Amino acid sequence: MNSQNKKLVLFLCTGNSCRSQMAEAIVNEEMGAEWKAYSAGTKPAGYVHPRALQALAETGIQHEGYSKSIDEFREMPFNLVVTLCDSAAEECPVWLGSGIRIHQSYPDPAEVTGTEQEIMQAFRIVRDSILREIPDLLRDSIV
Repeated sequence: MNSQNKKLVLFLCTGNSCRSQMAEAIVNEEMGAEWKAYSAGTKPAGYVHPRALQALAETGIQHEGYSKSIDEFREMPFNLVVTLCDSAAEECPVWLGSGIRIHQSYPDPAEVTGTEQEIMQAFRIVRDSILREIPDLLRDSIV
């Protein structure tokens, strides 16, 4: 536990623009008494996708995150690292080995094409999956 008696979790994706940002915001909002969530990317996009922020806002979660590199967290003693896409799972650095690693893959909503409604629906589906699955994953972890 850190000095605030919270467990630390890092959500890792490739771009750190959608899925990992949503997971960070959801955990900090829904489980903030026990967990402090961070997110990062193996190849950060440099921005948080506006549709990810919109999808979060629809549930009342305001997120002020920014796209971060995994290198920013080299010294952090994470209890748990959760990779949210297959490429991040493959590229997850060995130095993140201080905690437990779990892979929970979600499709990248930023890759969806179609109408604005279809694209937003993809973001909502991923958001709802994270809302439903990640809190249970953290509660059930052996950390």
